[in-house]
Amino acid sequence: MKEIGHIYLSWRRGQGERRHIVGVLKKNITQGARFSYLQKGVDAAKQEGFTPYPEFPETTKEYTDNVEEIFGQRITKSERSDITDFLDFWEIDPKFKDQKFYLLAHTQGLNPTDNFEFLADYNPVKSLRFLTDLASLSVLKLPAGSIEKGDKLTYQLESDNPHDKEAVKVFKGETLVGYIKKIHCKVFYKPRASKLKLTVKAIEQNGVMKRVFVKVAGQ
Repeated sequence: MKEIGHIYLSWRRGQGERRHIVGVLKKNITQGARFSYLQKGVDAAKQEGFTPYPEFPETTKEYTDNVEEIFGQRITKSERSDITDFLDFWEIDPKFKDQKFYLLAHTQGLNPTDNFEFLADYNPVKSLRFLTDLASLSVLKLPAGSIEKGDKLTYQLESDNPHDKEAVKVFKGETLVGYIKKIHCKVFYKPRASKLKLTVKAIEQNGVMKRVFVKVAGQ
């Protein structure tokens, strides 16, 4: 799993709101999985109603017990009937299908009952494959049909962005269609990132583009 670095815990007040990076999940062979909050992100998020992750209520403590198991509860069970389709959608290598850290990174730990996401800091290795959904669609309000499954997209670094010095704009032709979300954008600034390719994998639309899932791949 050399393509995955740390996994960051993101929180936002709701769909279309600004993401705050409130914590980080780390794992290595000697120390195992451990989780701690990032105070700057927590302080900013609290102004918008943030409360800590229920099982990790103390924002000044580093957690080391059962961290992977607790966060792993967000992952779809491997015995589900459509597990093959699930693995394919999230670009999951079947040989890692039982590894919680890997699955949390690739599925983002998305849960409709809260506003947390788990965003991996990827490395641009040749075998890299992951799915991300474009940010800023609620601002751009692109009409339905603007983007189609299978479209090849391009990107442009925007390091002078006042909100995020690692911002990455995404284009279909000459049209701006969104941004790479926080943390996922980091990989585009790393060596060899110029070889990354973007392909639309799935879309949700209803009058306007609601959600666009993009496959990011090395080569």
